Amino acid sequence: MGKIKDIIKLTRIEHSLMLIIAVVAAEMIALGLPGINVLILSIITPVFISMGAFAINDYFDIDTDRINRKSNPLLKGNLKPKDALYITAISMIIGIAASAMINVYCFAIAIVFAALSILYSYRMKNMLLLGNAYIAVSMAIVFIFGAYAVSSSVRPAVLLIIAMIFLSGLAREINGTVRDMTGDVKARKVRTLPVVIGRKAAVAIAFVLYLIAIGITLFLFLEVAPFLYNMYYGILIAISDILVFNSGIIFLLGDKKSYRRARNTSLAGMGLALIAILIASLVYI
Repeated sequence: MGKIKDIIKLTRIEHSLMLIIAVVAAEMIALGLPGINVLILSIITPVFISMGAFAINDYFDIDTDRINRKSNPLLKGNLKPKDALYITAISMIIGIAASAMINVYCFAIAIVFAALSILYSYRMKNMLLLGNAYIAVSMAIVFIFGAYAVSSSVRPAVLLIIAMIFLSGLAREINGTVRDMTGDVKARKVRTLPVVIGRKAAVAIAFVLYLIAIGITLFLFLEVAPFLYNMYYGILIAISDILVFNSGIIFLLGDKKSYRRARNTSLAGMGLALIAILIASLVYI
């Protein structure tokens, strides 16, 4: 039982719920829910590729996590580094195989992002801003994947959502490098944005990105169907924006003791934004 809990923690299963919501919302906005077979396959793909991505990331991050995140399951002893490699391989194969049974677009997206997730953990995360940008893109690409699962094009509404998720995801990742700066420098000699330009400048950039993302959520409410004056969306996205804004403020104030809470708050805000988008796609009043 302990090993199962460690596998769940290693693969960050809680993130999979957000991916499921994102895929279903994208499908609803693009064309409507597909048949049950395509729906299941379109959920399996991002969930398993995400699981594999988290597992391989923890494999390469063992030294850094000894300083930054001692809760890494590979440091507790129930799982060995080779277990992370097995889990990565199995998860990636399942995810890519599922995408191949949808269509060529989804297969191509799955292949590219499975490969990039490994490259990110191995080398890309050490590159200034590139690693942060990859993570932000990987959050947003789920909407493109969902749209192409049911259609051969992407609607403008989906593109705006992608922009909003990318910007908030990039902001969150920059703040993450601020939180992990000490361990990143000591263990991996990584030149992240706060290392190069300083903590204050980095969190200021992240805060501006959050503000732009919040602006997009407001634009969707005022101008774009199915979000146009949709009060279900409006109420939920307002709470989401408050959570994200609060997270950015905590980093701006430099309260290091609250960094972890702020990161969790931003994740909750982004998760709520996905729920708001899903509900808007289901109920338009």
